[in-house]
Amino acid sequence: MIDSGNPVEPNNTIYINNLNEKIKKHELKKSLSAVFSQFGTILGIVAMQTLKMRGQAFVIFDNVKSAANALTTMQSFPFYDKPMRIQFAKSDSDVIAKRKGTYVKRIKEPRPEIGDKKKKKASKDPFKVPEQVPQQPGLLPGVPPGAMVQSLVPNIFSSHQGIPPAMQQIPPRDQPRNHILFLTKLPKETNESMLSLVFRRFRGFKEVRLVPTRHDIAFVEYDNEQNADAAKENLDGFNLMPGCPISIRFANK
Repeated sequence: MIDSGNPVEPNNTIYINNLNEKIKKHELKKSLSAVFSQFGTILGIVAMQTLKMRGQAFVIFDNVKSAANALTTMQSFPFYDKPMRIQFAKSDSDVIAKRKGTYVKRIKEPRPEIGDKKKKKASKDPFKVPEQVPQQPGLLPGVPPGAMVQSLVPNIFSSHQGIPPAMQQIPPRDQPRNHILFLTKLPKETNESMLSLVFRRFRGFKEVRLVPTRHDIAFVEYDNEQNADAAKENLDGFNLMPGCPISIRFANK
């Protein structure tokens, strides 16, 4: 699909491979959105579970600059325990082609006759993305693209015996700084892996702790209060999903 021997001109769409094939399509798309939305508006994400397309995805940005920043910054980024390999896609997605006025409707091959194993099945267009309202970017205030990416540890979460009683209470707004962050207003689709991919970019990340009876809150622990404060300052208000800015403050000690 991508010929690594021939350089591809920068465009709005990046092609990602070497993705963890065990991750389900729905979770993969949500996690890609959470990681790449910091670079700009995402028009669509294409990921399929077919044998040919497994472990691959396309992320379509609103502009070329966002795509270029994402490619440069996230190259080899450990994503579900595997470093991403990123290149520009060889051709425009349908949504971009329509914007440029170069869109040509693809003619599907006829469906093969039953019993005729020699005929190829109609090829699916990996760029056929339904038109929709562009997603709002989860830009980080005051942080240029790539400034938050740190050396990452393997995506393995520490085991823990529940949430300490002090952390089960919602902390007041003016809680003093400490090494544990309290997250609220999380979308119902939030999971531990998604939060880890976002918060582990900051130095000193230790683990994410979900609250079993609540989908909208979570705790993130760092090794010291300075690193926790840096994550809080940059991610408070971050759009974990389109139109879902999260709220972050310090947890009770």
